[in-house]
Amino acid sequence: MNKKVISLLFAGVLVATAGCSQMKESGRKLTGAESDASTKRIGFLVYNFGDTYIAQVRNVFAQVAGSQASVYFKDSQNSQQIQNENMEVYINNKVDALVVNPVDRTATSIIIDKAKNADIPVVFYNREPLSDDMKKWNKIYYVGAKAEQSGAMAGEIMADYFKKHPEADKNKDSTMQYVMLKGEPGHQDAEIRTKYSVKAVEDAGIKVQKLAEDTAGWDRNKGREKMAAFLATHGDRIEAVFSNNDEMALGAIEALKKWGYFKANKYIPVVGVDATADAIKALEDGTLLGTVLNDAKNQANALFNLAKVLANKQTPNKENIGGYELTEGKYIWTAYKKITKDNLNDAR
Repeated sequence: MNKKVISLLFAGVLVATAGCSQMKESGRKLTGAESDASTKRIGFLVYNFGDTYIAQVRNVFAQVAGSQASVYFKDSQNSQQIQNENMEVYINNKVDALVVNPVDRTATSIIIDKAKNADIPVVFYNREPLSDDMKKWNKIYYVGAKAEQSGAMAGEIMADYFKKHPEADKNKDSTMQYVMLKGEPGHQDAEIRTKYSVKAVEDAGIKVQKLAEDTAGWDRNKGREKMAAFLATHGDRIEAVFSNNDEMALGAIEALKKWGYFKANKYIPVVGVDATADAIKALEDGTLLGTVLNDAKNQANALFNLAKVLANKQTPNKENIGGYELTEGKYIWTAYKKITKDNLNDAR
């Protein structure tokens, strides 16, 4: 069974469980199990169903929607072309609102132009369109979190550990030798988390030396491969591992285990971002030092509240979108939170 079929089947199970409708295509027509003609229809585009964090957002969104709206999910398979084609299907079938997790944040102008021509409001999330694109129409919105905050928090977790554990400075040179696993080139979260995590360590008064940095595309397997390569080159000189998300961090931990870490008192601090279920397990067993909660539940609630108001052709305000603040009339920002073994329950 190929990945596309598996993704579609998973989406169908997810939506059916939540009481929403999985989109089916008959030619270019969509059919679903809408409760009645007045039920609003929301088209939900995802850059890649395989992304663990995005799956959390999607799942909660479906649960929150319940019987309030018919939600149709489509996987863009990490292809902007496929996402544009899926967009056409939604527009041709006149959905009432769109929620879009773009494949390429620099290519959202095509989606915006199509939506504007069809007068279908759009809520982007997770990957923020360029500022100029956000100004192209008054029915474009964004829900996300400030990447600077997540990067700084990851760096603070690592800096706190080094201050409390002088043995972490293995070569006693008063410098943190680190490696960095990046999400993907050009993604605002990857670039900003990378910069601000290191900056936070420096701001804490700790000198740093980057031994290696590479892109692992938010993926656990790639994270394992890149970490194995770092170890092959730098070995036990590495004193800290930063990762732009938990999936890559978990991959790095798998590689580190094969190098003998996390047993017989051989330890290295690894920090990620997202606070996924698997990351929480790694915190519990002591292989992950810390992560930063990217609040999927809060973001999904904000996304649905905003999309529902727009689908009903209302103007969003703090009262009708569940108390969320609209910055500049277009942005909803949710807060990150540092998660370590000491406050695991805050991420559940």
